[in-house]
Amino acid sequence: MEVGAVVIIFALVVLFAFLGLGAWATVKAVGAAKRGVDRTITQARRTVEDTTLKARSLGQVGVTAGLAQLRLDLRASMRATQAALYQGVQADGSLKESIALFERLSRHGHELDDELKRLEQEPDRKRIAQRLPELRERTAKITESADSLRWAARDRARQFADEDLATLSAQIEVESSALRDWSRESVDDLAAAAAAWDADQGQGQGLRSAAGGAGGGAAGASAQGRAPGQQHRPALDASTPAVGHPWQKTPRPEATS
Repeated sequence: MEVGAVVIIFALVVLFAFLGLGAWATVKAVGAAKRGVDRTITQARRTVEDTTLKARSLGQVGVTAGLAQLRLDLRASMRATQAALYQGVQADGSLKESIALFERLSRHGHELDDELKRLEQEPDRKRIAQRLPELRERTAKITESADSLRWAARDRARQFADEDLATLSAQIEVESSALRDWSRESVDDLAAAAAAWDADQGQGQGLRSAAGGAGGGAAGASAQGRAPGQQHRPALDASTPAVGHPWQKTPRPEATS
């Protein structure tokens, strides 16, 4: 009975663990889906608003067109800078300080955009017209700062890319020169070939000495019958491995620099 109770308790614990894990996964999935829907709604609302602003800036005149154009300029500059910085920081961590400055600038940008949006509903067009020069100046200050950050980040990335390309081109040129230098013999290969030649000569002399001792008197008589200046020339031994000429190239791995 005690064993059965333990098994039942263990099964219940496993069941509750799976239920908890399933509930957690469901909550995560619902949260991800909700965030996806929120992003879609925000993007759609932003697209509609931008389209409306473009229509106002082109289809109307006076204060309404001026406010719409200021909002378009502000939003376009801030979005482009945000995209450039947040994409660039993935490859260049030093842009984190630039992002911190941009976040501070964004607060001023949002305040100005909200103010311009409220002024679009303001019925007193004369007073808005009087404020337009000041609003243009504020917009210009924010957009110029954003543009400065964006172009500085792009110039930095392009400089790094140019330097990397120059280094890579130099390395490729060195490698190409090494690949084309097929006539140069390695010092190690020459030393190995010379050692093999010396070993073969030593082995040949040992074989000749052994053959002279085994031949005895016959070899001596044959040697005495030779002319005084004639040297003995041993026959090729089939058991002796043939060694290539020392100037023959040996296979070697491709040189790299």
